[in-house]
Amino acid sequence: MTLALALTGCGSGDDDAKAPATTAPATTAQAPAPTTSPADPQEAEKAAVLEAYSSMWTEQMKAYRKADAKGTNLEKYTSLKALGQFRIDLARMKQAGTVGTGEVGHAPEVTMLDTTAKPQKATIQDCIDLSGWKAVRVKTGEPIPLPSNQPRRYIATATAEKWPNGWMILTYTPDGARTC
Repeated sequence: MTLALALTGCGSGDDDAKAPATTAPATTAQAPAPTTSPADPQEAEKAAVLEAYSSMWTEQMKAYRKADAKGTNLEKYTSLKALGQFRIDLARMKQAGTVGTGEVGHAPEVTMLDTTAKPQKATIQDCIDLSGWKAVRVKTGEPIPLPSNQPRRYIATATAEKWPNGWMILTYTPDGARTC
């Protein structure tokens, strides 16, 4: 599940307190690409993984700001599984009449890269920071507080594979029990 659950769950009535922690929407802030070093030939692939992940975040933020994936390129950076998660969140946001505003901070790093696998695989760990993010009601613009059990900073893990057109994010899993 993604942060949209927190966004939709935190203003729709009595279910608010029961809303689970979810993944965070994309931020427009891009993580700086690491410089390529001849001493580590994997650095270029790590940079490409982080670029795809950051691009996914940018497109996700566009969608969460309007509770709709139309007009975004989410499908360019996410597999059907990850895209499905985001679409469920967007549907919940739309149903609850909420959108996201502000920025979500994050500090992604590639924690595993297997360039010998077919296809190549990577794992990204990210510290999600919700302190600059808020959900608002579309009709009134009223901010909706995050559920009290929603950590403001937590770890999320994504998996990626290198497909013919570049790196794709396969899964995105927040872990509200692991703060950062």
